[in-house]
Amino acid sequence: MDLSNQRRMASEILKCGRNRVYLNPNNLEDIAEAVTRGDVRRLIKEGIIRSRQVRGISTGRKNARMKQKEAGKRKGPGSRKGTKYARFPKKRRWIQTIRPIRRTLRELRKEGNISSETYRYYYRHASGGVFRSIGHLRSHMETEKAFIKLPEKKEVK
Repeated sequence: MDLSNQRRMASEILKCGRNRVYLNPNNLEDIAEAVTRGDVRRLIKEGIIRSRQVRGISTGRKNARMKQKEAGKRKGPGSRKGTKYARFPKKRRWIQTIRPIRRTLRELRKEGNISSETYRYYYRHASGGVFRSIGHLRSHMETEKAFIKLPEKKEVK
C-alpha cells in the first residue's frame, strides 16, 4: 500500500523531513485510511505517527581525542601544519631561556654570592646568548671561579 501522501502530510504537520516521519508498522491499515489532514493529526495524537529524533554528532570521540591531546599524544609529523617556529616561536623560546637566567643572576647578586661587576659581566653574556640554561650558567661561573662565596644548595624534596 502507498502511504506517501500520509507521510507527506505528517511531515508538514510535524515540521520535519519525510525521512524522519515514523509510521507504526502495526497500524498500517489505520494510516492507509487517513485521507485528510485531520485524520493524520489524530494519528499523531494517538502516537501511531511520530517524528524520529534528529541525528546528531556524537561528542564521545571528540572527548576521547581531546583527552589524548592533553596527555601529549597526536603531535606527530602528520598532525603538524605550521613550521617548527610557527608552532613554538624563537622569541617565546628565548624568553623561556633568558628570564630564569636573569632571575638567577639577580638572586646571586642580592645574596652577595657575586659582585655587581661579575653580575654585569654575566648579564651581558646571557643577553648575548652564551648560556643555554641556569645549569650551564652555574657551571660556567664555577669553572671561572666567579663566586665570592658559594651559594648553598637548595634541598630537593
